[in-house]
Amino acid sequence: MTFQQGGQFEGGRVQTRRGGGRGRGVAIGGGVGGLVVVLLVALLGGDPTQLLSGDGGGGTEEQGVIAACDAEQANSQRECRLNATIEALDTYWTDALPAAGVAVSPEQVQPGVVSFDQATSTGCGQASSSTGPFYCPPDRTIYLDLGFYDLLSSQYGASGGSLAEMYVVAHEYGHHIQQLTGVFDRTDRSGTGDDSDSVRVELQADCYAGLWAGHAATTEDPQTGVTYLEPISQTELADALSAAAAVGDDHIQQQSGGGVNPDSWTHGSSEQRQRWFTTGYEQGTLGACDTFAAATL
Repeated sequence: MTFQQGGQFEGGRVQTRRGGGRGRGVAIGGGVGGLVVVLLVALLGGDPTQLLSGDGGGGTEEQGVIAACDAEQANSQRECRLNATIEALDTYWTDALPAAGVAVSPEQVQPGVVSFDQATSTGCGQASSSTGPFYCPPDRTIYLDLGFYDLLSSQYGASGGSLAEMYVVAHEYGHHIQQLTGVFDRTDRSGTGDDSDSVRVELQADCYAGLWAGHAATTEDPQTGVTYLEPISQTELADALSAAAAVGDDHIQQQSGGGVNPDSWTHGSSEQRQRWFTTGYEQGTLGACDTFAAATL
């Protein structure tokens, strides 16, 4: 994915936290097996309150913000890319929600965003890098360690690429949209299974990520009048779909060396995640992302 030449992105939107300590709250064993447990519960936006602890970390945390940057930096540097992606998501959803009849202010639309390493405190408890990216409903904030993107490729076989990284962020942002629209209040996210509310919530967030991506090349920065992104290439789209497949429940179960058990799913299969991202990308409406009205997923 390429940010449009001439783009300028304000700083201060994304908070940074560095050197947060050991992250004692995530008492999960090392290796693929331990990480799989974490991912199945919290990866890409599940409710991590069952996993995280209120215990503090073991170090001193340095806090800051991602500085202003331009399109060239966003295309080459992960921190700037995160900042630019959040700005593009802010702009899109600030317009899209009222257009769909959802009465929210611009301030409500925009979630908090924290980029951290090692460990940090959240409204859901203490998180560590092994938790994976997630959205915390109590403090309405997205948390992620940018090193996760390397793991997504090296451990789970995603092809990488900038749109794959943006997909992760847009998915988490999609959970914030669900918070605003009452989806979290109306659903039982404690259940499992390939037709559970948990899976429907996650697939809807995938669809919202595709929805944003489909509009990103025509969404203009109100400050500059420049569209945020150049049109998505087929290679970039394939990268996003590869990331969606990499975090499918069936793929993670296969990677762990066990059998595929749909009864334990919380996020959906690789095929489902790809298909619902594509649905949002191609159909381009919030209504198309109503996974709860779908007879089959």
